[in-house]
Amino acid sequence: MATVKDVYAAVDQIAPFAAQMDFDNAGFLVGRGEQQVTRLLVSLDITEEVVWEAVERGVELIVSHHPIIFHPARSITDETSVGRIVLALAERGIAAICAHTNLDASVGGVNDALADALSLTECTVLEPSGTDRAGAVIGIGRAGVLRTGTGMDAATYAAQVKKALGANGVRYVDAGRPVCRVAVGGGACGDMLSLACKLGCDTFVTADVKYNIFLDAKAEGVNLIDAGHFPTENVICPILAQKLRNIFPGVEVMLSQRHKEVFSYL
Repeated sequence: MATVKDVYAAVDQIAPFAAQMDFDNAGFLVGRGEQQVTRLLVSLDITEEVVWEAVERGVELIVSHHPIIFHPARSITDETSVGRIVLALAERGIAAICAHTNLDASVGGVNDALADALSLTECTVLEPSGTDRAGAVIGIGRAGVLRTGTGMDAATYAAQVKKALGANGVRYVDAGRPVCRVAVGGGACGDMLSLACKLGCDTFVTADVKYNIFLDAKAEGVNLIDAGHFPTENVICPILAQKLRNIFPGVEVMLSQRHKEVFSYL
């Protein structure tokens, strides 16, 4: 039988919490460490809808990517969304473990999952931040070469990205270069455009891109595709769930079915 502490230790092996960035708040954020876990839910975020899904499915622990508590909380009440979520978890005995930038940077984490989903090979780390326990380089972003279809135009590749990630839509700038060497950054990594340029990438796929970054990409001759925060990071959830199933065969590990992209396109 697994406990919340056991699952925390397993997540720490998959993506060491010590590797999280200084601003982050990843870790064991809600609950009791010795609580038994028979059902576990994996979700990109812990929203109110995800909490009620966990209640209905008899879950004792939610493992998410984005921290439920990110900024210091001065109070936990039902007057804020964070307060309502934390109260609902605590009142129903549901624990929360959140692996954020440590999962972004780790080998096999968010960025490797994104690179694989977009058919990249020969990948290197876009912004190295150190090495893991095995001596492998870790960090945010990846840069690699398309396995197939190199030389396609930006519009064709943007359509492929949309389909591969199940995005509701994408925004892109066509800089007029054929797609061959691609950089990816799960989530909001638009400020890493210069790193993609330095590595000789003709295309950069990320999310939450500001207007001026699109202008910079056009000027630098780099195709830039904004595929959305949820689609570029949610690719890790099935992988994380399977890793936890392998470690804890006696625990029912489920993926959230209710958490979806928050916005739509017209």
